[in-house]
Amino acid sequence: MAIKLPKNVTIIEVGPRDGLQNEKGFVPTDAKVQFIHALRDAGIREIELTSFVSPKWVPQMADAAEIVNACTSAPGRSIVLAPNKKGIERVQETSCKAVAVFVGVSNTFNKKNINKTTAESMEELRPLIADLKANGYFVRACISTAWHCPYEGKIPEADTLRLCADFSEAGVNELSVADTIGMAVPTEAYSLFSKLKAALPGILLTGHFHDTRKLALANILASMQAGIDRFDASAGGFGGCPFAPGATGNVATEDVVYMLERMGIKTGISLERLMGAVELVRPHVSRPIESTYYKMHASAGA
Repeated sequence: MAIKLPKNVTIIEVGPRDGLQNEKGFVPTDAKVQFIHALRDAGIREIELTSFVSPKWVPQMADAAEIVNACTSAPGRSIVLAPNKKGIERVQETSCKAVAVFVGVSNTFNKKNINKTTAESMEELRPLIADLKANGYFVRACISTAWHCPYEGKIPEADTLRLCADFSEAGVNELSVADTIGMAVPTEAYSLFSKLKAALPGILLTGHFHDTRKLALANILASMQAGIDRFDASAGGFGGCPFAPGATGNVATEDVVYMLERMGIKTGISLERLMGAVELVRPHVSRPIESTYYKMHASAGA
């Protein structure tokens, strides 16, 4: 029997935001802008540009307004992360019309991240989401620790389903469901996304997998079998989470694109141009590039 797979997959590039936020050295603003433009040139149409968070906690994002001003005129969806009312107000001062908010299913993770319980975060976000929607914004909700938490261990599937349903009721357009510490296995990915597809048919569902245990591609395949055709990825495999000890980078965009295109699933992304984008930012990051495709590409002298 043929494997059930989509004909096309949308990649949401999170490298400029999620990928760079963990870098200790400040990546120059012009390098970030060049990176983003190169990603667009490679064919990526949805990108997380930056986040409006306190520079005290995430110094890398101190130039958020400059990034937005330089990068939102290109075709496609430009997304910025805003974790609270103050961040959203800063977004509303710019031309960006797509906002990502986030909440951890795990109370402990949420408390360490934004000093609120999951329930407290939702209480704060509901009216903010309603206001954003009323003013024509695309709202993306990032669900952290959807499968496992570095502090609480395995997360009950029912808890993740409940939080996703709460966000759906609040009116978000998209749910990005994250394996924050890279502990999910394909059976878990398939189970959760199968249930989410059945319960929330009217919302965009996106898989966000970290490659800590080299299971991200397997989890993407399992998610596609559950009907998912949108995935977050980070060019170069950059990333991690400052509040998730041991979490490595996001799955590399180039590895995902290579796998999908070899399977006959269209992404609209040029691997050659994608590698050019990675090369632009590589001198400014401390973490070595671990993606398989990048290593093959470099060893071939391409």
